[in-house]
Amino acid sequence: MQSGSSGEVRSGVGAADTRGKHRISAELKRLEQEIRFLEEELEQLEKMENASAACKEMLINIETRPDPLLPETTGPVNPIWDRWFEGPPESSGCRCWIL
Repeated sequence: MQSGSSGEVRSGVGAADTRGKHRISAELKRLEQEIRFLEEELEQLEKMENASAACKEMLINIETRPDPLLPETTGPVNPIWDRWFEGPPESSGCRCWIL
């Protein structure tokens, strides 16, 4: 009788054990896939040149070329427009709180 009851316990443990094996196997496959992904990413990073060298090269290219969207002027086109961007001539006379 003891062998029969222990056999039932073993079959219950065996069923739980196969589910545990499946979970472990699935987790192992997921980790292997993540390892492959990280190895591929590491290979790509090793093939790339240093970021600082690429940034320096890009800065040189940007600084040497004028911006095509901005007009090239040596001074204001119309000096009257400058008065709108300057502060008031006398700050004590201005009651404007926006500036």
